[in-house]
Amino acid sequence: MPSGGAPSPVLSFTPALEDQLRRWLDEDLGRGDLTAPALVGRTGRAHWVTRADGVFSGGVLVAPLLALLDPRASVRLLVGDGEPVVAGQRLLELEGPAAALVAVERTALNLAMRLSGIASATAALVEALAGTGVRLADTRKTTPGLRVLEKYAVRCGGGTNHRLGLDDAAMLKENHLAWSGGVGPAIAAVRASAPWPAQVIVEAETAAEAEAAVRAGADAVLLDDFSPAALAALVPQLRALAPTVLLEASGVRPEQLAAYAATGIDLISTSAPVTRSPWLDLSMRFDPLLA
Repeated sequence: MPSGGAPSPVLSFTPALEDQLRRWLDEDLGRGDLTAPALVGRTGRAHWVTRADGVFSGGVLVAPLLALLDPRASVRLLVGDGEPVVAGQRLLELEGPAAALVAVERTALNLAMRLSGIASATAALVEALAGTGVRLADTRKTTPGLRVLEKYAVRCGGGTNHRLGLDDAAMLKENHLAWSGGVGPAIAAVRASAPWPAQVIVEAETAAEAEAAVRAGADAVLLDDFSPAALAALVPQLRALAPTVLLEASGVRPEQLAAYAATGIDLISTSAPVTRSPWLDLSMRFDPLLA
């Protein structure tokens, strides 16, 4: 289970993701592993261990990566994605043609270390919000080509995904409001053309913008760079206008999470787990050859 107590996350292996896995392997293999001839006909075993405490993510990628190299290779997961791990813990075991195990090592570890770092950083922030009822969400500040996996890692850490892309919801920011004539006209234009289930979110930098967004029928208001004191005063006013509007805070430093959670907001969004987290140190160790 993820550290936040949510159901274990599920990663959808779409054709686009499978194509990315193939390209990432090709990036490392190039014209072919020059060490492979030394391993022809050899069958090996290996396992992963973690050298640091954290939350594991990326184990589900190992079997698909191996299948692209050699379908005879197999993986046994000892730890599920989203589960906490401690230094020295064995995470998974691999068996199959030795050349395939060697070839998959770097790509699989790089992805898992990156994703586990994000999951671990997310879990720490989710833990700081435990008991408050406030959810932690990610942003669109992700590595090009890795968005699906990085957002998956956030879920592994117990976080919530914000928009995956511009087509998930309409978020009207400062430039939209300036170029469309204000909050009301911008919301009206989006409502007139977007599919009916699409939500409209307005990013507000002042109390007046936030109130205008609520009055204009925004489904959610992102309150950007407000202090906890300012939000504590503003949130009740917005709730009085629209009790069901979702209120989100951004621009929050980790040490301020408790103060922001006490203001009555529903969601805190942050890019920190993706943009600032170190990789979790994982290692692949090879056991004696089977044949």
